[in-house]
Amino acid sequence: MQQFLLDNLFTLSITLISGYMLFWSYFGNRILGVKEADTLQAMNLINRNDALLVDVREQSEYDSGHIINSKLMPAGKLKERVGELEKYRERPIILVCRSGARATPIASWLGKQGFGQVYLLSGGVLAWQKAKLPLEKKK
Repeated sequence: MQQFLLDNLFTLSITLISGYMLFWSYFGNRILGVKEADTLQAMNLINRNDALLVDVREQSEYDSGHIINSKLMPAGKLKERVGELEKYRERPIILVCRSGARATPIASWLGKQGFGQVYLLSGGVLAWQKAKLPLEKKK
């Protein structure tokens, strides 16, 4: 048994790492306490619950195409601008970035700050585009 493990150490390592990555991709946000909303759920939150969309990308990314009525608050400046979100504390807040990865730690952090209805747009702007939903470009 020991010889088998030694002979196949590389393969076993790759298998374990792949398994961990697969596990984290499915359960990581839940473990971090981050709620996700796909494009349909996001539209429902916007239309039925007056959710605020917060785009955490940089200005140039935002200008090249953003969700209509989203508020730009770049990830690097959000902690210093969190006071601007105070009036939305009781409303759903949907965080948006390009793919969902950049907004994840921000969603977790906002939850720890007492914002109870923070959602991450699953797949970010890329998912929004794939669903053929409109984007606005800054002229």
